[in-house]
Amino acid sequence: MSDEWKAPRAEKSSDDKSWQLLEKALLASVQEQRRSRRWGIFFKLLTFVYLFGIFMLFSPFVDMEKAAVRGASHTALVEVRGVIADKEAASADNIVGSLRAAFKDPKTKAVIMRINSPGGSPVQSGYVYDEIRRLRTEHVDIKLYAVISDLGASGAYYIASAADQIYADKASLVGSIGVTAAGYGFVGTMEKLGVERRTYTSGEHKSFLDPFQPQKPEETKFWQGVLDTTHRQFIASVKQGRGDRLKDKEHPELFSGLVWSGEQAVQLGLVDGLGSASSVARDVVGEKNLVDFTIEESPFDRFSKRLGASIAEHLAMWMGFQGPSLR
Repeated sequence: MSDEWKAPRAEKSSDDKSWQLLEKALLASVQEQRRSRRWGIFFKLLTFVYLFGIFMLFSPFVDMEKAAVRGASHTALVEVRGVIADKEAASADNIVGSLRAAFKDPKTKAVIMRINSPGGSPVQSGYVYDEIRRLRTEHVDIKLYAVISDLGASGAYYIASAADQIYADKASLVGSIGVTAAGYGFVGTMEKLGVERRTYTSGEHKSFLDPFQPQKPEETKFWQGVLDTTHRQFIASVKQGRGDRLKDKEHPELFSGLVWSGEQAVQLGLVDGLGSASSVARDVVGEKNLVDFTIEESPFDRFSKRLGASIAEHLAMWMGFQGPSLR
């Protein structure tokens, strides 16, 4: 009888040891994972504190350095980079805000607007043009110089023409005084695919820019009239800004949308001379100390604006609408 009971007890003891070993291994694995997570969180927090400390340590000195530079006589610099459009770096709000701050500073001797832009919205460009003329009237002792680097075309030149003088590099591209509105037509493609477009509108011409419907001659003529009107406004502003410095206001190609090199632009009167921002500050203004007044948006602000602009752009494309552009 005793032998019969010994065998099961030995087997049970062996099973218990196996379960204990397995349990210890599982517990050790869980503890190791917890330890790894804790160290991971610790190092992430340490990195964040380190970067935040560097930012807090150095940013005040940067601000103090800028304040010290602005405390002396200087030539103010405002950058106009990229497409001129709402919610972009070169929006009217940003450019106008930068210019106002530059003109308002009591130590500003002159303002240089450094331009590298293909143009953009006629509305945004018009806002900046009008504000430049207002600021020049309000601050008669402070000159505004536009300096074109790589490109100053369409809406960018529209803005530049409001300045007291324009300078460019001999190889800069200048001009493109014209208006464009582009789109696509998918009527033939829709027919080949056997897809029927169904549009419901209230208003006879509400969908006249729909890329999925055939163009109507009277609507095409109307849209061309809108572009021609915008073009005339553009030309009038350039003539007003440049005045008699335009060598030949009736030049057949001057307002045709063509671009010229900086050297050619001087001959046409589109540009007053050749130079860079630093050379204009040194040789024309007489104050080589350049201080940047350009409004710089935070990465979060840029992301938010681009997200909003992207949604609006895709919505406009879906509706088949794209407004005129000075490009």
